[in-house]
Amino acid sequence: MGSPVVLGIESSCDETGAGLVRDGRLLGHAVASSMDEHARFGGVVPEIAARAHVHSFVPVVREALERAGLRMSDIGAVAVTTGPGLSGALQVGLAGAKTLAFSLGVPLHGVHHLAGHVAADTLEHGPLPDPCMVLIVSGGHTSLLLVRDLARDPIVHLGDTIDDAAGECFDKVARVFGLPYPGGPAIDRTAREGDPRAVAFPRPLTGTRDSRYDFSFSGLKTSAARWAERYRLRGGELPVADGAASLQEAVADVLTHKAVAACREHGVGTLVVVGGVAANSRVRALAEERCSAAGIVLRVPPLKLCTDNGAMIAAVGDLLVRAGAKPAPLDVSIDPSAPLEYAALHPVSRTGARAA
Repeated sequence: MGSPVVLGIESSCDETGAGLVRDGRLLGHAVASSMDEHARFGGVVPEIAARAHVHSFVPVVREALERAGLRMSDIGAVAVTTGPGLSGALQVGLAGAKTLAFSLGVPLHGVHHLAGHVAADTLEHGPLPDPCMVLIVSGGHTSLLLVRDLARDPIVHLGDTIDDAAGECFDKVARVFGLPYPGGPAIDRTAREGDPRAVAFPRPLTGTRDSRYDFSFSGLKTSAARWAERYRLRGGELPVADGAASLQEAVADVLTHKAVAACREHGVGTLVVVGGVAANSRVRALAEERCSAAGIVLRVPPLKLCTDNGAMIAAVGDLLVRAGAKPAPLDVSIDPSAPLEYAALHPVSRTGARAA
């Protein structure tokens, strides 16, 4: 008999996700997004997101079970995102996961959201090599990590964003350019008609005296905003496609340059690029080009697993279960600003005791 079926629950932002994984294989998953409800505000509204999770939780779990051809009684463990993320949104997912785990009499595992993004790749390409380099690029996070055994070992941070993340930069510049929310996909679509060499945007933190593996996209965002402002002050029509293509090129250049350099320095032969911005066409293409030239194997999850989803949380839960990890207590709490240290995230409970 194999490992138990793990149900994964993701509710850290504006997607309610449920996924079912056993022995590293994705059995089925479903996602409901409240993005359309946030679009008119130009960003995620936490209260709207939390309310949407309440409405979507049960239907999404049912849909995932139906797609997998399973019943509730087939679930052998529950994994849930306990941080980082929006406090109210996390609370909804955790409350639902606790209810299911308690009623089914199965173990509950608290999972770090970013570890989920890393594990998402295993559902497509199999176990992660030990070691591998991981570039996480999303709306709120940009990190370069050295990963060994995801379920057992600490995750080594080689670099992180010191201000705006890459996805945040896309969202904010898209608004300045008059493009719709979410900004990342809008920039990507618009850039296809533009010239990536039209505007000489800066490449932040790539100087000889700069931190080798940290990231900063706040200055790039400001540079793009000033470029747009100068055009409008002259009364000309803003060449949005050129701006989008040039911005996207700058972001992709910095991300892939640092990631490949880290692989070379640490003697790592595999780069895994994950997170919502891993869906960006130029980031994927330039990563492929540079990894190929350097003899590095590139792994990127399929587009459906790049953005937030329950399958990636189930994948972490599956790894933890197979590694014999200790479950979380049923009074486990959330940690909206949790640092990524281990894949399992069991924050301090109401009693003050920390789970092992």
